[in-house]
Amino acid sequence: MGFGDLKSNAGLKVLNEFLADKSFIQGFVPSQADVAVFEAMSGAPAESFVNALRWYNQIKSYGNQKSSLPGVKGTVDSYGPAGAAPAASKDDDDDDFDLFGEDEDEEDEEEAQRIKDERIAAYQAKKSKKPALIAKSNVILDVKP
Repeated sequence: MGFGDLKSNAGLKVLNEFLADKSFIQGFVPSQADVAVFEAMSGAPAESFVNALRWYNQIKSYGNQKSSLPGVKGTVDSYGPAGAAPAASKDDDDDDFDLFGEDEDEEDEEEAQRIKDERIAAYQAKKSKKPALIAKSNVILDVKP
């Protein structure tokens, strides 16, 4: 995880993309995570980084109250998108091992498609056997003296 160097345009670009669909670094309210990332920046981002600039101005508006925000402040590298994580070491090859032996994916997909087609055919046959609904209307007139 991490945004990289937030004093460079590359780090600001990652931060801007991260904040495209989020208001804060973690959760729905400002926290110490926002303060940690804010303090790692050298200043306001350029106007081309609209999401990062919006977030920066919002956190800046808290002024001296930043220390009272909820949460525990961590390092800047502990926050950010998961895709920006450093590359895994070559020794970490556990991802290649399939614990459940699911090498029959094609057969399962064919079986699921066959079952789906059978159910659709059964539904169409059942639907065709129903008589057509004849539209009727009831008009009730309630006359009171």
